[in-house]
Amino acid sequence: MGSRLLQTFIKNKFIWIACLILIGYLLPYYILGENTHIRVHDNLDSNIVWYKLLAETGQIFTLSDTTLPQVINGLPRSALPSAFDAVAWLYVLFEPMTAYTISQTIMRFAAFFGMYLLLTRHVFREAKSPWITVGAALAFAMLPYWPSGALSIAGLPLALHLFLTIRKFGWKTPKYNWVILLVIPFLSNFILSFVFFLAIMGLFWLIDWIRFKKANWSFFTAIASMTGIYLVKNYLVITSMFFNSGFTSHREELSLGHNTFERSVELAWENFLYGHTHDEAHQVLIIIPVIFTALLVAAYSNVKPRKLITLFVFNFCLSVWYAFWYWEGWRIVKDNFMIANTFNFARIHFFDPAVWYICFALALALLWKHLKFGKVLAIVLVVLQCSLVFGLNEENKYSEIDTPTFAEFYSEDLFDEIEAYIGEDQADYRVVSIGMHPTIAQYNGFYTLDTYNNSIPLEYKHDFRDVIEGELDKSPSLKNYFDTWGGRLYMYVAEHGEDYLFTKDRNEPIEQLDINTDALQKLGGDYILSAVPIKNYQELGLEHERTFENNGSPWEIWLYRV
Repeated sequence: MGSRLLQTFIKNKFIWIACLILIGYLLPYYILGENTHIRVHDNLDSNIVWYKLLAETGQIFTLSDTTLPQVINGLPRSALPSAFDAVAWLYVLFEPMTAYTISQTIMRFAAFFGMYLLLTRHVFREAKSPWITVGAALAFAMLPYWPSGALSIAGLPLALHLFLTIRKFGWKTPKYNWVILLVIPFLSNFILSFVFFLAIMGLFWLIDWIRFKKANWSFFTAIASMTGIYLVKNYLVITSMFFNSGFTSHREELSLGHNTFERSVELAWENFLYGHTHDEAHQVLIIIPVIFTALLVAAYSNVKPRKLITLFVFNFCLSVWYAFWYWEGWRIVKDNFMIANTFNFARIHFFDPAVWYICFALALALLWKHLKFGKVLAIVLVVLQCSLVFGLNEENKYSEIDTPTFAEFYSEDLFDEIEAYIGEDQADYRVVSIGMHPTIAQYNGFYTLDTYNNSIPLEYKHDFRDVIEGELDKSPSLKNYFDTWGGRLYMYVAEHGEDYLFTKDRNEPIEQLDINTDALQKLGGDYILSAVPIKNYQELGLEHERTFENNGSPWEIWLYRV
């Protein structure tokens, strides 16, 4: 028995080593817990609180798009994650940081095994060195993905492997492949990426039908089944969009995409070389030079690397499409077709990381086979790329730029002091935040008039704009940001711009705050939680109640009564 286990380990030693490296990558979450530094943008400032809020509301399952009073006097339930979102249930069952850690672990291992299976079973026709297949898969698994996306980006190779397996073996495909395929929707986002993925799978099915004059019904069933699960999962979004005439989202007034042609060209190159903040593949230093080198070696060796060229060009086209979706030339389409204005078709660029690492593996295989000392070079390149992305784990990355840890960001003890000082039930008053993200107050149970969400009632956006109109008028960039998008209903300050992290080490006073306190009172505003002092607070009719700080928090909070 022992010798059999040893043989199994030796046979799969590269996979075991990769798993140990992944565990090392994840260790900061398990060791540091809430003292871990993690991403703020689209994470601490939003999704984590959305999950926590949903877990505490008792409104996880609801047939109608009810409203939640904790946010903006009634945030639509459809603006929060689905009841069929598996990550949401992690936040029901565990504390937020524990749920986050489990989600990260699932994401990383699914990314690794998905890419490994895709490379070994479908990309390469013959066995390749595990240095290439395991190495590329490991690097892919350690990319700095948008954390709350779960398998939305990291799980694409796994999903493609499953679909290609079903396409090849039909109804003879082992049942566990079907099970995994039907689980993926509960851990991923349809609107973000899988709507494009399933559309491409549907196109593959149609092309197969035309080519072979025979429908592959098992493949079709896989596509239909996953699509059906996504539709059920997003039932509240669908009903609110098409059947709830009482709710008009702020997305109806989106006006994104006014870039010049020149700026669009620049953006295409930026995305091609560096990626988007949610799907960085870190391709510019090693991967792209390796691909160009491999293409030169292929040309010299009279080899035609069709897959590599096709995927490389595909990624370039994705970058062009992404950039030009925001080109002003599209306005005629967006202004006349609502879906083009409210749905972001540029998000297909989330395929970028998977495509880059397939290209990386293909390029390494060319160097391995056709270049003298190519094996040694390929191994060195794999080690370098893995080292690069390993160093980008959240604890390393965000501790270096000195953003707050999870515990520091939400500073529960400090906000408990503020709650105790006010001395009322949190449901009986409303607050707004200045110089800090409103989700911090939301995390600590305060009812906020400001927020960051994907969908907000349009009427409320207009009412909230009256509060901050004076500050928006002082900053054309903030005014454009709020009016053309508006997902962040923040107490914008022209002096601050789009900076919302004013800690006690950098909390210079606001010299002249121009907000409409009458409009704030009309919305029900009672208190302002400000991370910086407001010099003209008396002119605004505010009363400075008290300033709060403690050694464990990066914030110093000035509490003003409206």
